[in-house]
Amino acid sequence: MPTLHVLRHAKSDRSAPVPDHDRPLAPRGLDAAPRIGDALEAAGGTALALSSTAKRAAHTTDLVVARLSRPPEVRYEAALYHAGPAGLLEHLQGLDEATSPVLLVGHNPAVASLVLALAGEEVAGRLGKFPTAALATLEVGGPWAALGPGGARLTGYVTPRDLD
Repeated sequence: MPTLHVLRHAKSDRSAPVPDHDRPLAPRGLDAAPRIGDALEAAGGTALALSSTAKRAAHTTDLVVARLSRPPEVRYEAALYHAGPAGLLEHLQGLDEATSPVLLVGHNPAVASLVLALAGEEVAGRLGKFPTAALATLEVGGPWAALGPGGARLTGYVTPRDLD
C-alpha cells in the first residue's frame, strides 16, 4: 500500500513586504520544519517530495528533507501553489505506482481539505485546524491512479506543538 505524507508549510513571515509567493519562513517556521523532518525520519522517511514553489513551502521542504537519512527525489512544482484539493488529488493520481512513500508540501486550505477528503470527515476532530507544519500520514487503499475520496486511512498526525 502506498503511503502519503501531507505537510502544510511551516509558519511564514506575514510581515515581510513581498508578494505572497515570495513570503519567507518566520523564526517559528525555521524551528518547526527540522523537527517535523525528524518526525518524518522516525516514520520511515519518503522516496519523493513534491513541493509548491512558494518560498515558504520550498524552504520547508528543504529543511524537512535535510533531516532524512536517505535523501528523497525532490520536485518543486508551480502547479501545486494555487492547486485546490482536486488539483492536488489529480497530481497524486499521476504518480508512478512504484513510488512510495510520497511527501506533499503545500498550502491550506487545500492540504487540509485533501486529507479530509481522502480519510473522511470523521478525522476532522483529530486534525483540528491543520496548523502550519502539521504532518498527516495516510495509508492509501490502492494504486495512486485510483486514489479518491475515502481512499485512504489516516495513520499518523503530528504538529510542532506535539513535539515540544
